[in-house]
Amino acid sequence: MNARRYERFAALRITVTWIAGCLVASALMSADSIAAPPAPLDAKAIGQASGATATATPDGVVKIGWPRTDVTVTVDGMTLPPAAGLGSWAAFAPMATGAMVMGDTVVFEDEVDAAMDAAFTHGLSVTALHNHFFHDTPKVYFMHVGGEGRAEALAAGVKAVWGAIRAVRSTHAQPATSFGGATPAPGRIDADAVSKIVGQPATDSQGVAKVTIGRTGTMQGMVVGASMGLTTWAAFSGSDALAAMDGDFIMSAEEVQPVLHALRKAGVHIVALHSHMIGEHPNFYFTHFWSTGKAQDLAHAFRTALDAQAAVGKP
Repeated sequence: MNARRYERFAALRITVTWIAGCLVASALMSADSIAAPPAPLDAKAIGQASGATATATPDGVVKIGWPRTDVTVTVDGMTLPPAAGLGSWAAFAPMATGAMVMGDTVVFEDEVDAAMDAAFTHGLSVTALHNHFFHDTPKVYFMHVGGEGRAEALAAGVKAVWGAIRAVRSTHAQPATSFGGATPAPGRIDADAVSKIVGQPATDSQGVAKVTIGRTGTMQGMVVGASMGLTTWAAFSGSDALAAMDGDFIMSAEEVQPVLHALRKAGVHIVALHSHMIGEHPNFYFTHFWSTGKAQDLAHAFRTALDAQAAVGKP
């Protein structure tokens, strides 16, 4: 090997060795980053931000709670102690990017709008709304929330949700039994007008205008669709001047929050959020809703939620 060739060989060997060293160092740094546990949460800071007593569990989770002692609830004739299932709670777990919160909040019917709006305002997601009891007086529901971010910000969001509920109860000690306002009387809805606004066909059944939009998925290896219940629908009853709209929205996971936000922004009441099936693909969720007003205004509200759903995943 002559001198020039040797110099080239030596330079190449040095370069390869340097690159290999960089790759090893990078891999070690990545491994350290992946293996590094998230920073522990500060229970005191979470307690201060939430306005509630915070306790840390052995696995690093910080929990807060609020027993609903402000309203007496009976279930099947029995007065239910708050400790028997009338407690709101939130749990915070450390993450590499900060913290994650999951929680369940006791809500009465007239508290749901305020609690949900507060959650959205503070960057929390609403992940379920359902009941736990039958024959309960007043009716009790449970709203689940979640989120990721700084622990103190998440705690402040939970505080806002619970504060919104307390504000409702400070105005009226007992839960309301209606949304208020005028009650729609039986009449006829202009199905054609609803169809034009929504952009979907509307059927007319004895004066009730109904829009049904099918969706498909798979379950047990077979394709399922509208005939198996995979539908979004809205029914408009009453009269064009004063109507009621009730319905059900089918959503994939990433569509849930945009649809909920759109419905609430339009003043529509969310009355349930849950699943209907197990084992379907993709996983579908359903939100039931109710609102009253002019039929065309309600149709526009429904259309905004459809538009919000259609925009998911688009650039």
